[in-house]
Amino acid sequence: MARRRRGLTPEERDLWSRVARSATPLHPEKPKGSEPVEISSSPLPKPPAVRTSVPHFDIGQSTALPIPDYGRPSPSPAQRLAAQPLRMDQKVHRRMSQGKLKPEARLDLHGMTLAAAQPELIRFILSCHASGRRLVLVITGKGRGDHGPLPTRPGALRHQVPFWLQSAPLSQVVQQISAAHFRHGGEGAYYVYLRRLQD
Repeated sequence: MARRRRGLTPEERDLWSRVARSATPLHPEKPKGSEPVEISSSPLPKPPAVRTSVPHFDIGQSTALPIPDYGRPSPSPAQRLAAQPLRMDQKVHRRMSQGKLKPEARLDLHGMTLAAAQPELIRFILSCHASGRRLVLVITGKGRGDHGPLPTRPGALRHQVPFWLQSAPLSQVVQQISAAHFRHGGEGAYYVYLRRLQD
């Protein structure tokens, strides 16, 4: 059973009118009321629903609203590398992508931690460049969904190696990075095409 609100006593009305006369209104343009407002027990009316206008669209219209980019998966390292501009001879790149060129050296980072793999990669690439090699293979592995005590991205080496190759000191000797052909490891390996040794 709902409790019924009682009205104000004459003493409370007198006190309220004295307080209302001494108060400074926040919004003077609104009408002033010296009497307190009685609160009714009936529910307040709902505000009218705000209608948003939808732009007119005809079937076959050439321009449409852009589709928001929600939840699209980020591109794989191989897709990002394929989108980069070609900085080597196109015919050599085509033969390399088809697996027809044999890498002159290879480094297997599979199973290493990021901390152990980076110095090993730097040493390998710089020594291959110093000895005049042009095409080398870096094997990272595809990565597995192993969840250890620290959160790591599956295939952390596969994602990190292209970044290391494009950063100093390796960026000055690396000409092109490309995903390896399936006969040389596919998504779990990279071709690294090195610049010519300057005389």
